Amino acid sequence: MFRAQAADAGARLDSWLAAKLALSRSAAAKLIDGGHVQINATAPKPSHRLAAGDIITAEIPAAAPADILPEDIPLDIIHEDAHIIVINKPRGMVVHPAAGHFCGTLVNALMHHCRDSLSGINGVMRPGIVHRIDKDTSGLLVCAKNDAAHNHLAAQFAAHTIARQYLAIVHGGINQPSGTIDAPIGRHPIDRKKMAIIPKGRRAVTHYHLISRHGKFSQIAATLETGRTHQIRVHMASINRPILGDKTYGPAKPPFETNGQILHAQKLGFIHPATAEYIEFTADSPDYYNKILTRIDK
Repeated sequence: MFRAQAADAGARLDSWLAAKLALSRSAAAKLIDGGHVQINATAPKPSHRLAAGDIITAEIPAAAPADILPEDIPLDIIHEDAHIIVINKPRGMVVHPAAGHFCGTLVNALMHHCRDSLSGINGVMRPGIVHRIDKDTSGLLVCAKNDAAHNHLAAQFAAHTIARQYLAIVHGGINQPSGTIDAPIGRHPIDRKKMAIIPKGRRAVTHYHLISRHGKFSQIAATLETGRTHQIRVHMASINRPILGDKTYGPAKPPFETNGQILHAQKLGFIHPATAEYIEFTADSPDYYNKILTRIDK
């Protein structure tokens, strides 16, 4: 159960609930349309606008049985305790099962490693998953080993208090040492598989600073103030500095094959859900990233 605050007034219910429960907006809308969400004891529509003081209750139904099996896949574990596990995900690994990817995912590996010690809030398809990074993005994720930890972490993501920094190689030169992109992001009006900067999108803020120049490319560190889908990729493309290898938002024909965008989740910091202490983790740039840096220096 949640109570809408003054700052929540006017927010769309599906978007607001998605942030609270660490769901996609479409998943939140399905919950609402399915009668699993009430506002002040009445059934709302996904487009309902919140008012301060509204009481929102949500019930996530049991997911339909799925043949998601544990798999003995090696994990690069940065930290693990009774409440959380922090993973350095390799590029090419899908975070959770979905159409076309029911094996070889991070979830399959977590199910084998953690056994029954994973939060169940997101159902059988996404046990332990609090947030995601793209298949071809490498780097740090935190997963929850119980529901209390999941709720605590999800609230931090919703409040934008999680510290997240990425390394990226982008096309073109960066002329200033640092910059901020504050532009709303939403679903692309034509291509629904893409995100775009649109006036009615959700506020998205990315801070970046130049690390090094490499001829026709630049290496940057990007810090997320918000966490929208494809945020760094969309924002950097919006200033004509798309991420190298990003065929979705960058050149359809990149200068050479990279097997995906050169983007690495380097730093992750948050309040530990059990100790209430701030903890921070770092994952050095992986081999594929370093090889690209060497290549663009030639």
